[in-house]
Amino acid sequence: MCGVFGIWGHPEAARLSYLGLHALQHRGQESAGIVSTDGRQLFIHKDMGLVPDVFPQRALESLPGHGAIGHVRYSTAGGSHVRNAQPFAVDYSGGSIAVAHNGTLTNARDLRERLEAEGSIFSSNSDTEVVVHLFACSDRPSVEDRITDALERTRGAWSLLFLTERGMIAVRDPHGFRPLVLARLPVPGRDEPAWVVASEDAPLNLIGARFEREILPGELLTIDDGGLSSRSISSAPRSFCVFEYVYFARPDSTLEGRSVYQTRQALGRALATEHPVDCDVVIPVPDSGVPAAMGYADQAERPFEYGIIRNHYVGRTFIEPQQTIRHFGVKLKFNTVAPVLEGKRVVVVDDSIVRGTTVKKIVTMLRAAGAAHVHVRISSPPTAWPCYYGIDTPSRRDLIAASQSVEQTRDFIGASSLEYLSLEGMMKAVRAQADSRPLGLCGACFSGDYPVSVDETVPPRLLRLVRV
Repeated sequence: MCGVFGIWGHPEAARLSYLGLHALQHRGQESAGIVSTDGRQLFIHKDMGLVPDVFPQRALESLPGHGAIGHVRYSTAGGSHVRNAQPFAVDYSGGSIAVAHNGTLTNARDLRERLEAEGSIFSSNSDTEVVVHLFACSDRPSVEDRITDALERTRGAWSLLFLTERGMIAVRDPHGFRPLVLARLPVPGRDEPAWVVASEDAPLNLIGARFEREILPGELLTIDDGGLSSRSISSAPRSFCVFEYVYFARPDSTLEGRSVYQTRQALGRALATEHPVDCDVVIPVPDSGVPAAMGYADQAERPFEYGIIRNHYVGRTFIEPQQTIRHFGVKLKFNTVAPVLEGKRVVVVDDSIVRGTTVKKIVTMLRAAGAAHVHVRISSPPTAWPCYYGIDTPSRRDLIAASQSVEQTRDFIGASSLEYLSLEGMMKAVRAQADSRPLGLCGACFSGDYPVSVDETVPPRLLRLVRV
């Protein structure tokens, strides 16, 4: 999973991109990067680490211009390595171009092998670089036509930002797997606004931008000094990622017209309706489990309390790339509040169970703090299938729900009881929120019903160069 942010038409484009990436930090904590343009050339700075660490003052001063795109990354296709950090920026026959990508191409391996056979040389193992090569190989006359030509050969999920010396281009895959929004930002002393594109609308309040609309699935939007122009490059059934609502997006975001916060509360209420239990207190696994736990407590008419406190200086353990880091992170990440738990029948609400190791440690912590019973309630169905569209879930053999029943998982984590929200209940709760617009949802990680074909048998491409 990654986050992208772009702005065109503002003299402080790089600094505003820095702020935008800061607000999208939850979507990627491995690397960060910004490419800017002054209308004549592109400037780039990227590195491994969090946004504040990658961009000291001197780095931002090296990124002049009125246009910029930025990226924060979790590794999905391609390992955690500086050579896979984005945006990618290259020179080609028509000038220079940079690209930032949120999503995963499901046919990247096949495309890469074909390109290498034709003489292409890759500097990373990121699927995004495949798009760069397809763009460079196209014989179409315009940048927009080259992008369209390249993307017509790809499958999977892509919310992409491109930057050239002359403009910024945003494009979203025809299924609309990943979110992408458009906003306008007033520029002091100018009548025309700057235009902002971001993975979520959460950064907009931070920089004073006003939400305009969502980039449509299959839409290619060009933003330059002449304004905005749009074209549709493809169409397909809608398959927006339901896990954005369950876990990944910021709770203060609105996606497809639906408040993430209110949707998670609705998931909790649905969970309480499907799986009630006699309890004394309802607690969340913070932070992503908080709204669902509030909804559960409200529906169950039981007290909501914080029985677990999160250390906010530790990153998200769900997508940490190494098992050793993940286990260590759990110990650092949470602590219990004994007075809330002692002698109580506790319902603990979380968004999902992937491997089961994190919730097992949490149950152990709650019992050690004096909880008499620990009932685990999950505001999504069992995650039994990997995601191939931009979320770094493990292979199927590492997903506990793929090989163990609910009862076996309950025994493994040591809970008094374990229940999940049904697939039907989750989809109904999400679709019922906010406006009445229909919303096609992808729940392949729960059902195994993949909207776009994938090749599960192809192993990831390894980096053969150790140093750069």
